[in-house]
Amino acid sequence: MTIAPLLVAELAALGVGTGFLAGLLGIGGGMLMVPFITIILGHRGVPADLAVKMAIATSMATIIFTSISSVRAHHKRGAVRWDIARRLAPGIVIGSLVGSLGVFALLKGQALAVFFALFVGFSATQMFLDKKPKPTRQMPGTGGQLAAGGAIGFISGLVGAGGGFISVPFMTWCNIAIHNAVATSAALGFPIAVANVAGYVASGQAVQGLPEGSVGYIWLPALVVIAACSFFIAPLGAKAAHSLPVSKLKRVFASILYVLAAYMLWKGLRG
Repeated sequence: MTIAPLLVAELAALGVGTGFLAGLLGIGGGMLMVPFITIILGHRGVPADLAVKMAIATSMATIIFTSISSVRAHHKRGAVRWDIARRLAPGIVIGSLVGSLGVFALLKGQALAVFFALFVGFSATQMFLDKKPKPTRQMPGTGGQLAAGGAIGFISGLVGAGGGFISVPFMTWCNIAIHNAVATSAALGFPIAVANVAGYVASGQAVQGLPEGSVGYIWLPALVVIAACSFFIAPLGAKAAHSLPVSKLKRVFASILYVLAAYMLWKGLRG
């Protein structure tokens, strides 16, 4: 398989941008990656319905690698609540597999594009307002955490994101300190990504018209280039977070997300 230099440059730029923002703002790159991978695939003749699905799946696959880098940094600081991660993980795996093996395969790409747009619009508003839920209760019992993990994994699988915009507010609402919630959310990104990717690979085996270099719905050229660039750039973003006005940058990024959400909404409704 040969990859054109222009394609490598496009994917590398996307990997650098998402990696830097992930380190700077503490977010995953899925909300940025999905629209741009959709555009890149569309320009290469992949039908819109399939391009959206492949963009979501490939975005999720990159989280396997970026989450490792993030978790190592948080673990060194002792910020990860592994007790919470262990209790949420089983539900996350179940919810992810239900989403990626079942619902994701059944839904059309246009429907997923609309759902993605609504989710990103909600997340952008959450970021723009910088509102954090008041800690009003404790973490639920085993059954409650199984259900919460299932919801996090399921929704994440439909939008190609690591779940931070769901898991962090949930944990802070349950009286978990914000730095622990962010670190634990980063740790949860790994099981979310692994379970969903397994589902995307399995459910995409019989799909016709996949571009060269695809494994199920995963587009390997994008995965390799983006993951490599974002893995090495993310620490620079984290370092820059100590010297740049992160709160203001979050509002700028939220504004960009509104534009990307509008594009994906248009993409879905047009179909």
